[in-house]
Amino acid sequence: MCWTSDARAKLISRRAATTVRRPDTLLVQSDAMKDLSALLEQNRAWAAGIKADEPEFFQTLAKQQTPSYLWIGCSDSRMPAEQLVGLMPGELFVHRNVANLVVHTDFNCLSVLQFAVEALKVRHVIVCGHYGCGGVRAAFENLQLGLIDNWLRHVQDVMHNHAALLARLADDERRLDRLCELNVIEQVLSVSRTTIVQNAWARGQELAVHGLIYGLEDGLLRDLGIRITDQHELTAAYAGAIKACA
Repeated sequence: MCWTSDARAKLISRRAATTVRRPDTLLVQSDAMKDLSALLEQNRAWAAGIKADEPEFFQTLAKQQTPSYLWIGCSDSRMPAEQLVGLMPGELFVHRNVANLVVHTDFNCLSVLQFAVEALKVRHVIVCGHYGCGGVRAAFENLQLGLIDNWLRHVQDVMHNHAALLARLADDERRLDRLCELNVIEQVLSVSRTTIVQNAWARGQELAVHGLIYGLEDGLLRDLGIRITDQHELTAAYAGAIKACA
C-alpha cells in the first residue's frame, strides 16, 4: 500500500511512543509473566492508534502486501527490522534466525526467499548482521551449547576460511567485530548462489542482494560494500568486500 509522508510520520511517531518503555514498566514482575494481558492491551492500543491516523489501513493491508525488500536478519530481540529502517507493515518481508545465516539445506529460509523473489517480486534482498552477535561470539569462542552448535558450525566455517585475515587484528574484540562483518558478506554470497536468485537473474528479473551490519551501541546500519545484481558480478563483488575487510 502507498503511505503519504504525513501518515508515515504520524505512525512512526506513535510506534516509537508505544514501544520505548521505561524500565519500571517492563514485564519483569513474576505475576505479570503468567499471562499475555499486557501484550494484548498494548496491541489494542497500537491498532486503535493506527486506525485513528489511517482509518482504512487494516482493510487495505489485508488485501495485499507489496514489499520491495526481503530482510534476512538475526533473531536477536534488539534488531526489530521494520523499526531499524523506518518501514511500515506490508513494506518489508522478514526472515530471521540465529546469526543471520543462509544455508542451502535450510528449507525454511529458502522457502521465504523463493516466496519473496517469485511471488512478491521483491527488488532487494538484504542480509543484515550486527556487532556483538551472541551466535557469532559462541562460534568464535567455540562454546558448547548443545543443538545450536551444529547450526553455528557455519559461522565457524567462515572463521576458518578467513583465519589469516582475522589473525592480523590486534585483539579478540576486533576479530569478533570483523567476523560479524565477514559472516554477512558470506551470507550475501550464499543468497546470490541459490537457484532461486540465479534463476531470477537468468529470466531478467531486477534483483539486488546487499550486506548491512547494525551497531547495537549507536543504532546505525552500515553498508559493507557488497551489492550483487547479476551472477557475473559475484566474484568481483565478493573479492572487493573481503579486501575492504582486510
